[in-house]
Amino acid sequence: MSDDFNFDGKPSRPQGAPMQMWDIFSILVLMFTACIGAYFVFVFLNPTSSFNILPPGGRGSQLPTATVTPLGLAATWTPSPTLELTPSNTPRPTFTPFFTNTPFSLVPPTRTPRPSSTPRAPFGASSSQVESSLIHPDLACNWAGIGGTVVDTNNSPVIGTVIILRGTLNGNTVEQQTVSGINKEYGPSGFEFVIGNAPVASNQTLYVQLVDLQNIPLSDKVTISTSSDCSKNLVLVRFKKNR
Repeated sequence: MSDDFNFDGKPSRPQGAPMQMWDIFSILVLMFTACIGAYFVFVFLNPTSSFNILPPGGRGSQLPTATVTPLGLAATWTPSPTLELTPSNTPRPTFTPFFTNTPFSLVPPTRTPRPSSTPRAPFGASSSQVESSLIHPDLACNWAGIGGTVVDTNNSPVIGTVIILRGTLNGNTVEQQTVSGINKEYGPSGFEFVIGNAPVASNQTLYVQLVDLQNIPLSDKVTISTSSDCSKNLVLVRFKKNR
């Protein structure tokens, strides 16, 4: 067996010399490295082994499962009585009408003309029932008639005006005509119609009216009611011109 020599021809270590401390340390490092490598090779080949500190699936990182403990009521707890609500009458909602569109116009409404008043006749009239003895004292109750006068606004007599009497009496047609100023017993413009020789009752079946010579009415129709009473056998009619 040949001896080991350095480059200078001298032996590197004498045979049979004890090992240095650094040699021992180097051997230990090599052994530790070999163990570590063997461990990693083993874990690589068998990753689910119990020696693997980081197994697949994170076994080491799993958290403990929480256990839910139900809460129970105390042994002395008594359920409170349920309050019953008395139903109340709920008022029904009131109906709100929808607003309707009110039509309007920018054109002012046309004014409706007021009806014109009917012009009054030139003469008005008034009547009353009296006893005929005021005019014909000798005839007493053996007479019935209509008489009167025609005057202007100053109560002056109007002579020559035509007065007509028309209608029915006791079923008979009456048609008479006279002129104011003939019967002076009633006044300067007096007139008279004889309708019978005894009082007779009638209810507005006769009328008298003032007309001119062309038969144009100068007054409204004045309806006459007669009586069978002897104290009312004369109907007085007074025509007066309106202002």
